[in-house]
Amino acid sequence: MQLKGKTALIAGAGRNNGKAIALTYAREGADLILVSRARGEELDQTAKECERFGVQTLSVLADLSSHEEATHAAHTGMERFGKVDVLVSVAGIRPQKLPWEYSYAEWLQVFAINCHSTFSLAKALIPGMIERRQGGSIIALGGGVSLTAWSGHGAPVVASKHGLYGLIKTLARAGGPHGIRANLIALMSIENVRQNPEWYGNTAGDPNTREKFATIPLKRFGTPDEVAKVALFLASDQSSYITGDRICCAGGQIM
Repeated sequence: MQLKGKTALIAGAGRNNGKAIALTYAREGADLILVSRARGEELDQTAKECERFGVQTLSVLADLSSHEEATHAAHTGMERFGKVDVLVSVAGIRPQKLPWEYSYAEWLQVFAINCHSTFSLAKALIPGMIERRQGGSIIALGGGVSLTAWSGHGAPVVASKHGLYGLIKTLARAGGPHGIRANLIALMSIENVRQNPEWYGNTAGDPNTREKFATIPLKRFGTPDEVAKVALFLASDQSSYITGDRICCAGGQIM
């Protein structure tokens, strides 16, 4: 098993990509700290499914847009397991408006979840990784808008995801001498259950929007399990010489 003996904190683990990553990590032997803002029943279900693989889990409800709550969630996991080897930051929101239609409070909220939460969790966990001298892996899900921009995506979403990629590269630079790697997964068109479908328009999950296949070289949407395989690669020793980089899981849309 590729993650036997490791502990991973997954922020945004209750459903979709986060749940798929949690199950994949559990299957590979990792103990898990599962964090979600709400919907505790979904988080508990994820934990139960993971525990069937014989691993230990801890479920933590936290508003990751709050530095204090994100930090508390990380410290709670550290207290339970004594270490965290892998951080996976999945949580994100993507409300869509024209740039000038956002209030400043909305702008700040998008940044708080899409970018600042990763900083808060990394800040809480990296000192322990350095102290243990066993390295670590930080993985963020950034979306295609972490690399480019389209008119259909809100300005704070694009700006925050660009900032997230910058944060990942900075963590890779600073953490490298300590064996800590940081990488980003850029996603597009993944078949997820949308909590806020109005944010997505003609995207994955709607059988009436298959014309979008025309923009995907592989001519299909991706699955959370395929995202999880990339996250497993980046958490494992198979990617031991990859850091400060991004892997596109987008069916060829980002070229």
